[in-house]
Amino acid sequence: MGSEGSEGVVPGTVRPGGRTARVRAAVLRAAGDALVEHGFDRLDLAEVARRADVGKTTVYRRWGTAAGLVSDLLLDMAEQSLPRSDTGSLEEDLRQNARLVLRTLTDPRQGALFKSVIAASLCNAHTADALHRFYATRIGEWAGCVEAAAKRGEIPAGTDAHEVIRAVSAPLYYRFVVSGDPLDEAAADRAAEAAVVAARAGTYVG
Repeated sequence: MGSEGSEGVVPGTVRPGGRTARVRAAVLRAAGDALVEHGFDRLDLAEVARRADVGKTTVYRRWGTAAGLVSDLLLDMAEQSLPRSDTGSLEEDLRQNARLVLRTLTDPRQGALFKSVIAASLCNAHTADALHRFYATRIGEWAGCVEAAAKRGEIPAGTDAHEVIRAVSAPLYYRFVVSGDPLDEAAADRAAEAAVVAARAGTYVG
């Protein structure tokens, strides 16, 4: 289990600058590869250091635990995620959102990585917190397209933008984690359309 630093900061969640950026990138890439191959339970910091060609001491001092390493990996993924679309149409923006989620979950590496992190979050509080922060960041970024739609009059004022974005991705994650039903563009487009119809009907107001 991960431990917090002396000032209450989870190891690995403070973004480095300058010359340490290259080391961070190499370690996070190695950590992602190890998660895909072996899962969280077998994520070993010494092995990650070897893969990244970085000293073990550096990895243990900076990230401390597997949970700290995964926390920083998710932070990095949030930082590198594509920006939201801005097409001027809520339906098209949400379709773009759904297809972005689809591409992520069906990508051989990214899909396996998310599945591993989701599984780890069920038994590790620090990993769960990091995953929640990751999704809060992404939902917050995409909420802007819903807020813009409300200003244009496409949907009622007072629509909860975050709930609309959650409604788009929820059916796709259900297929990904629970049901095993096909994940394809048809499923993504249906999720987006359903969210738009519900938003226009005032489902997410208040």
